[in-house]
Amino acid sequence: MGAPRLVVAPDKFKGSLGAAEAAAAIARGLRAGWPGAEPLCIPMADGGEGTVDAFVTGGWERVVRRVRGPLGEPVDAAFAFGRPPGEDPTAVVEMAAASGLALLPACGSFSVRHASTFGTGELVRAALDCGARRIVVALGGSATNDAGAGLLTALGARFETGDGVPLGSGGAGLATLERIVSNGLDPRLREVRIEIAADVESPLTGPHGASRVFGPQKGANAADVAELERALVHFADRTAAHLGRDVRDEPGSGAAGGLGFALRAYFGASVRSGAAVVAELRGLPRALRGAVWCFTGEGAIDVQTSYGKTVVAVGALAGAAGARTIAFGGRVEAAAERSLAAAGIVAIPILAGPATLADAQAGAAELLERAAARIARLLASNQPPL
Repeated sequence: MGAPRLVVAPDKFKGSLGAAEAAAAIARGLRAGWPGAEPLCIPMADGGEGTVDAFVTGGWERVVRRVRGPLGEPVDAAFAFGRPPGEDPTAVVEMAAASGLALLPACGSFSVRHASTFGTGELVRAALDCGARRIVVALGGSATNDAGAGLLTALGARFETGDGVPLGSGGAGLATLERIVSNGLDPRLREVRIEIAADVESPLTGPHGASRVFGPQKGANAADVAELERALVHFADRTAAHLGRDVRDEPGSGAAGGLGFALRAYFGASVRSGAAVVAELRGLPRALRGAVWCFTGEGAIDVQTSYGKTVVAVGALAGAAGARTIAFGGRVEAAAERSLAAAGIVAIPILAGPATLADAQAGAAELLERAAARIARLLASNQPPL
């Protein structure tokens, strides 16, 4: 008995497996349980941490540059550079690599008021140096709330007080902004298509904006949130007067502490689902042609899964191609399972019995492989001989 076309396209299992490791474990299980199976692996991401790795495992070049971290310290950050078929040279920049929460010290003080996206701007400039004509900026995992002012500064813009003094780093300093000088922005940006990969549709300001919703997740207290909100409103007002258009309320402007706002306002960037962008550039729709089964997954299949995460995006593409989808999860919540079932996706928990979180994470590869093998044996038993 042989196996029909199988595609494996999981996200990372956070805390235990990267997307490529998860794909490899699923593929091992499928081969063990389904004689003749040769699954095609396409590790995925949703625009957060791991997005660059998903492209590098797909054959793109990893480009490393030393840039400023969120608090100004030097960090080595990578982006992916490739030439997709029929596309311009493309760079995928993961803002978390330069300006992410994971870069902050485990101990010690941190104020989101002063965190900057300057290093992300340096990565964009490095992508231009490599010849990129399309730049995808993945906005997950940010430590910042500066509305992208740091990125714009790194790319040649100037933001000054009434006395002509350059603003300090971070969102709080935007409250003193009086003058914007943008004619120094790198001229190559006019020839480049910039896209935002994000699942956050929040506006820049207001009750659902960057400061009030995401500021507390980055350590901002009530006073910080109020200060940052006033600063971002002022920055948006000054930007609207300077550019003659106001994008603060457009979906995605509040992503990554307002980095989405800067990319939309100053460069006309479009916003797309992170998982959809990754799938397109990795060639997943093409790979699913003729596939019968698609296998995806992530560490926790919960209420967040339905909001543009990888599992749902992969399932939608598989369904459009006529393939059925199975999603593995380290944890599968009942409500999420029902929601996915309504979308034609079968969610499978990988734990075989009670386990601590530490044990489950340590044994994630084996658990995932064994779950895939069980499903493969079930599917293979229902296949007629080829």
